[in-house]
Amino acid sequence: MDNQIRHTLPKKERLCGKTGISKLLANGKHGNIPGFRFCYLPGNQLEYNRIMVSVPKKIFKRAVKRNLLKRRIRESWRLQKETLNATGVDILFTYSTKEILTFEDVQSAVAKIIEKVNKGTAQKISDNGTAEQI
Repeated sequence: MDNQIRHTLPKKERLCGKTGISKLLANGKHGNIPGFRFCYLPGNQLEYNRIMVSVPKKIFKRAVKRNLLKRRIRESWRLQKETLNATGVDILFTYSTKEILTFEDVQSAVAKIIEKVNKGTAQKISDNGTAEQI
């Protein structure tokens, strides 16, 4: 059991609170992939990454569908969060297509987002010239 990675998503890894969200939206880097928009901001001075998931009510009127998609996104993140190289990153996942994607499609989209965040945080670290562990 010591060698296994624990795939959990505790409360502390969820981004909540007005200050954190407004700082992410104001200063974060935005991006798009098919079906998703995302925003990330490295450097939250924490030893873990935080996420926020949004499925707009404008696209899906029924809460059942919105909750289904949010569960799929959170589960995809939970299973793949170890692939993110940096720590202390806040990420916002926003669902942006009108069709309900399968879990496999959501999982591949989250993997692409993590890959883009890895590239963005690696560039930020090299631009600063500081040698952080990534």
